Amino acid sequence: MRDERPDDEAPDEPAGDEPPDGAVALPIDGALDLHTFHPREVAGVVAEYLDACRRSGILEVRIVHGKGTGQLRRTVHAALQRHPAVASFRPAGTGEGSWGATMVVLRPAGDDAPR
Repeated sequence: MRDERPDDEAPDEPAGDEPPDGAVALPIDGALDLHTFHPREVAGVVAEYLDACRRSGILEVRIVHGKGTGQLRRTVHAALQRHPAVASFRPAGTGEGSWGATMVVLRPAGDDAPR
């Protein structure tokens, strides 16, 4: 289809800080709420978010997966076990989300020692 704009009017282009079409922009603040994601996306979202936190110097992360049946929690924990930057993780305590969230400690950037 032909662009009907005058030659001097450029088409709208996303700004450099906007996510590509279909992507969701997440604040990198150390708290990831997975309620809006499809279960098949969760492992990738968790890995990308942890990498972004680490690049930003955030080494303590809270991942909210909800209580439900526990399947999403198991998916998150499996992703955490595979991620090389994860130093440790544990179920969140009272006031942190209880068993509906997981607390993660990341290694500092440059420290990729095996667990």
